[in-house]
Amino acid sequence: MASYGADQNATPPPHPDLGPARGCETCLGWGTVVTDDGHHELCATCQQGAYDDPPLDTRTSSPRTSGT
Repeated sequence: MASYGADQNATPPPHPDLGPARGCETCLGWGTVVTDDGHHELCATCQQGAYDDPPLDTRTSSPRTSGT
């Protein structure tokens, strides 16, 4: 039986490097920010490489690809 309120399809939040997050005014030291749709993402201000790799599309088993 699933726990109350548990989303079985939820992805865990990303694991930020807390060293550079200290003192960051964007994420307030957490290393992640919450998007408008409620997902956690690495802070683009303090987490180097936060957007280097595209996130996995959780609806499919393959990563997102460009239109080429």
